[in-house]
Amino acid sequence: MGSEHLSFLGRAWLAPVGILMALGLVFLTWSYLRSRAPRGLRLVCLLLKLIGLTALALCLLDPQWTDQRAQPGQNQIAILADNSESMTIHDPGQKNSRGEQLRAMLRDGTPAWRDQLSEVFRVRRYLFDSRLKTADDFSELAFDGRASALGAAIKSLAELNHGQPLAGVLLFTDGNATDLKDGLPETRDLPPLFPILIGGGPQARDIAIQNVAVNQTAFEDAPVTIQASVEASGYEHRQIQASIIDRQGTLVERQTQAAPRDGEKMAFRFQIRPRSSGLSFYRLEVSAASETNQFDHPEQAAEATLANNTRWIPVDRGQDTFRVLYLAGKPSWEYKFMKRALDEDPQLQISSLIRVAKREPKFAFHSRAEAANPLFSGFERKDETTERYDQPVLIRLNVRDEEELRGGFPKTAEELYAYQAVIVDDMEAEFFTADQQILAQKFVSERGGGFLMLGGVDSFQAGKYQRTPMGDMLPVYLDSDATTKRTPPYRLNLTREGWLQPWARLRDNEREETSRLENMPAFEVVNPSRGIKPGASAIATVAGSDGANYPALVAQRFGNGRVAALAIGDLWRWGFRDAESHRDMDKAWRQMIRWLVSDVPNRVSVTAEPQPSDPNQAVRLQVRVRDPKFQPIDDAQVTLRVRRIGAGATNEPPVRITAELAPNEAGLYQAPFIPREAGGYQVEATATNNVGAEIGRARAGWATDLASEEFRSLQPNRALMETLARQTGGEVVEAKDLAAFVKKLPFRKMPVTETWSRPLWHQPYVFLFALLCFIGEWGLRRWKGLP
Repeated sequence: MGSEHLSFLGRAWLAPVGILMALGLVFLTWSYLRSRAPRGLRLVCLLLKLIGLTALALCLLDPQWTDQRAQPGQNQIAILADNSESMTIHDPGQKNSRGEQLRAMLRDGTPAWRDQLSEVFRVRRYLFDSRLKTADDFSELAFDGRASALGAAIKSLAELNHGQPLAGVLLFTDGNATDLKDGLPETRDLPPLFPILIGGGPQARDIAIQNVAVNQTAFEDAPVTIQASVEASGYEHRQIQASIIDRQGTLVERQTQAAPRDGEKMAFRFQIRPRSSGLSFYRLEVSAASETNQFDHPEQAAEATLANNTRWIPVDRGQDTFRVLYLAGKPSWEYKFMKRALDEDPQLQISSLIRVAKREPKFAFHSRAEAANPLFSGFERKDETTERYDQPVLIRLNVRDEEELRGGFPKTAEELYAYQAVIVDDMEAEFFTADQQILAQKFVSERGGGFLMLGGVDSFQAGKYQRTPMGDMLPVYLDSDATTKRTPPYRLNLTREGWLQPWARLRDNEREETSRLENMPAFEVVNPSRGIKPGASAIATVAGSDGANYPALVAQRFGNGRVAALAIGDLWRWGFRDAESHRDMDKAWRQMIRWLVSDVPNRVSVTAEPQPSDPNQAVRLQVRVRDPKFQPIDDAQVTLRVRRIGAGATNEPPVRITAELAPNEAGLYQAPFIPREAGGYQVEATATNNVGAEIGRARAGWATDLASEEFRSLQPNRALMETLARQTGGEVVEAKDLAAFVKKLPFRKMPVTETWSRPLWHQPYVFLFALLCFIGEWGLRRWKGLP
């Protein structure tokens, strides 16, 4: 412990011992000087006999070895045993599982080291899996824990014994912690850890899913991409298959590839199209391909565990429908082709306001007998809602009911915020009132909606949007020189940023996309702009016949929403080339509008945020509730219904939870949820106001795969244990050396110690040493034939 030293209690014998040693030295020197033996031999014999005599003489001074050791019964030692499912693994060449080996070490026959430990320390017994538990005699070991929360366990143990003389922790585990993926815990306040690793040996045969990533884009041909990283041990050059299976058990796609060397990962990439909108669940399964010639014996294909071969994958394609408001200054081919394209997408619902006549100056026409617009002559519309000469004539198309858009472009937030996106085409700025323009800007910045302006004749600068609220949020400058000569036709090209946006591409490889762009027809109408604003991204440009480039499609974030400007005014020419071009144009419209509405929030939205540091994979459910003006509501009642999706979950009743208002954000309601089983989970949030009327509903989903994390690696994590032991002042102990370690443990640094001394002259090895010196001297003389 760093304080050991040698002391002599018989100092009163110092003078006699000194005289005795002096006489002995004189006698021995005189004796060997008379001898005729070689000088070197005489010197060696003299030293041997003198050393032996000195050892005996020092015993007269009562030498004592003094040290510090743990005071019996005053220090605590914790025994912490791993009770997780990973302890059920049978390592290759081992008759018993890791758990059976651990049980034998801790319980069977009451090992002698436990008795030695109890003689000096107060022993505290604990188990850990997803949490820390106390144990009586380790009869509670069942090895059914869903996680190995080692970091949380040792932290809880330290807090539980805070202020107590905790001398150390004997940690029996395989070292695979499910809560230390992000790094080691703070070790400053932890007691010394003495890990005893259970398991090991050759690498077990196993196939494990390491990571799964889901990427969903507006790219119509591949809306959902699933990428899986798989590691196979003991299957080198064997065929490994990965399958995507939907919730009904139908195989969606299967891929097979040869396994690389042990320790290297395989990458599987799937592109699927869910059959319906909303939330869907899929199951990823990996296994060895069933080829009869892969293995010499059938038992070779057996894995150490199948718990890490499956992952549930939630895919959320958003709400059932997205509502889009289209406003045009006059009937056009653009609307016709856009409407046809969007009709093929059941998630996109477009309501339209199309002006068929502009308003006329307000003055009396003496030659006209009626005040109403003659366009309505012969129709039964003789009420105050019939447009007059000083009002534009608007036609409503594809509205949900008689009241929708009855007053023209929305004048209130409640009416406009019911849409997810607004598209303005060939409509001058003076059509909108100042309040309507400000409302449109708030629709994007506060509500988070999408706004797209198309390049009609009366759009952008020609529509006098410069220095207006709508013009301010556009991603292009509107102060270009109108006298600049334009040189059609214009050829469209994607920019570097456009090539990186899946929604801007129509082919799945660069060669085909380049060919498509080269074969596109030229355009005649483009609203030029001086350039794009800071923070905006040019997705596509057009080049005139003189080589000048103009922004054609520009996008940017604006507040909580996004805006885009499509400067081409005759995109419909694209569809007149041939049938394939028509399909490409339709697909481009769908992808552009889907991108525009993809991130727009609803009045009620719910998110499920897994807590990565929680060993139980707890989830924080958060619900945001807004009123029709999209202002937060703090007096709502929010109810959550959580249902598990997976094997055996068909008849399980949903779990009902009431969310509480968060203290740090208005309109935010949250509740924790701890999954009890692996699988997919779906949560439905229902919000009601203070009188019980429903505000809205929302759904979200996530996946929990506790066993996959527990069995991510089957090899004992010695590196982690060595690092923990080193940082806490402990050491890794081999199972075969446990008894010897326990015997030496009291002499390590302890919270409560006592001083002890041991007389060296009572030790037999002191006299044995002196005897060996005398025998050595006598043996040398006899060997050389000396008397």
